[in-house]
Amino acid sequence: MLPSLPRLVFALVVGLSLAVPRAVAGPADGVLVLGRISDDPVAHYDQLKPLLDYVVPRMAGTGITEGRVLMAPDARQMASYMRRGQVDWVTETAGSGMLLSDRAGAEPLVLTERDGRSHYKSVFFARRDSGITSLDQLQGRTVAFQRPSSTSAYFVPAGELLGRGYTLEILLSPTDALRGDEVGYLFARSELNISTWVHKELVDVGVMSDVDWANPARMPPAFKPDLAIIGRSDDYPRAVEMVRPDLDGPVRERLRQVLMEAAGDPAAADALRQFFGTTRFLPMDATSRDALQGIRSGVRRVRSEVE
Repeated sequence: MLPSLPRLVFALVVGLSLAVPRAVAGPADGVLVLGRISDDPVAHYDQLKPLLDYVVPRMAGTGITEGRVLMAPDARQMASYMRRGQVDWVTETAGSGMLLSDRAGAEPLVLTERDGRSHYKSVFFARRDSGITSLDQLQGRTVAFQRPSSTSAYFVPAGELLGRGYTLEILLSPTDALRGDEVGYLFARSELNISTWVHKELVDVGVMSDVDWANPARMPPAFKPDLAIIGRSDDYPRAVEMVRPDLDGPVRERLRQVLMEAAGDPAAADALRQFFGTTRFLPMDATSRDALQGIRSGVRRVRSEVE
């Protein structure tokens, strides 16, 4: 059987990125490699490359003269790239960033503000007529998450439920039998599916970011009168730029400076917009570092107790 087209495209993208292997941990080859965990490498390449093309010419004095994009299908592969010095800088959500920190020692460089929001939270919701009004009523209930890599719709809410003493069990379908002391969960793949599943009573509770809750394309206005928020997480960074721990100091500091100044440069406007709707990059403050540590603890617990 021939491999699917998406897999062929992914192999081509990765193969081209690896055509010239990195022999050293520093920038002696003059190449800055930007990475992303991706299930759609073609679309993501078009979002990543413009910002990389903006950054590279502004890395004067660091030895960087070229930029490349390298994507991986999961955190395990990306961590391997970072450990071997094949990726220098990764743009990710907080949960995936903390996975890379644990697996490859990746370090936060700057926060990424998207569409004017640098932080957000996860919200749990149920039908108003379900009788569920708080997160203390979920024993024997079912929850729809988005996908296993989602920070706002998996890592954070799953960690919140574990912290409340619940046992989470994955289900094959919403009709699977569930013990009364468990919380069953399924992956709906998209926020629109999550809202639909709750509204149609296929599951009891859904979860998504407050940004998605306010987005009519993901939470249809026709559904909202029938739904109510029953719980919220604390705020946490929306996205973060991570670098490998052994990246040369001058490269790291110049990259931080270029990213921090990009929002004030008209020449960066289109590249920032294409970079997942980025509006600016912000310094890592103490509150955000604490929030990332909380995410790290939650991710570790989810991977240990659920996966």
